[in-house]
Amino acid sequence: MHRGYPRPVAVPALTPVPPEAFAGIRDTVERIEQEASRTDAHPWLGETVWVDLAHPRSDSAAFLVDANAFAHVARSDNIAPRQWEMGMTLTPAARDGEEYSRLSRAVIEHVATHGGGRLVYWVFDAKPDHDRRLGAEGFEPKGDLFEMHVALPLAETPKWPDGVSVRPFQPGRDEHSWLVVNNRAFAGHPEQGGWTEETLARRMAEPWFDPELFLLAFDDDGLAGFNWLKIHESDRTPDASDGRLGEIFVIGVDPRIQGTGLGRALAVAGLEAVANRGITTGTLFTAADNAGALHLYRALGFAVHRVDRAYEREVEAR
Repeated sequence: MHRGYPRPVAVPALTPVPPEAFAGIRDTVERIEQEASRTDAHPWLGETVWVDLAHPRSDSAAFLVDANAFAHVARSDNIAPRQWEMGMTLTPAARDGEEYSRLSRAVIEHVATHGGGRLVYWVFDAKPDHDRRLGAEGFEPKGDLFEMHVALPLAETPKWPDGVSVRPFQPGRDEHSWLVVNNRAFAGHPEQGGWTEETLARRMAEPWFDPELFLLAFDDDGLAGFNWLKIHESDRTPDASDGRLGEIFVIGVDPRIQGTGLGRALAVAGLEAVANRGITTGTLFTAADNAGALHLYRALGFAVHRVDRAYEREVEAR
């Protein structure tokens, strides 16, 4: 009996997508992310990916495998030009093969041919298998981030330090002062520090931006602190009981006034504002080793809902 040769197994094509074509793949990426999120009860793609898909940089890149797996890479959205951020999402049907590794290697190759630098990949709900799989691609775990949830409304009301007044952010008026205070409050922070006017403008162009949920606190010396909030709607929040979350997107206090209770008052006021929109679950993200922030958030009733992990590797330029 002639057995012949085994038939070759078809390998799905990996398709590079340039920035000018991002708009044309948006629906496909949404579908992949929805399938992945329904399976895992958490998103795969972070906010920075969606921002760049809508407003891409000229050297950003995306990759699709058989319309079931997607990866994206872009330079960090601050003044650290040699840092890159990667995002990836795969439907359950695409997780048994080599798509994860193929996408990772395509991203690494893109970074290498565009100047190299540090490549950062945030994995949501990280598991031990991620350490092994990403370690095979040269990534090392660099830090954990807690996603924390709290039931709304809170029982307390904001207690403002003497001499502090609060109002919403006013586009066209407050950008410069906010950037100054943000960059002082987050000096040295790899994601939130070093924001530029372009960084802020890209966030303000997002459909979720609402200046009424961007609270600014002033004292006699000017802007003293802020709480910028966003509401997540149901299509990307499978881990919320009613499909909607009110997030403290970024909260900061100028170092000159830290320790006065302003941070707690801003947190309470912001959560009150989203609760008034009918949101019953508040959320935020904080570094797992930020003892001061964890003490405050736990005192407000927050509990850890999910652990995310940053993986990094250096990529040599070619």
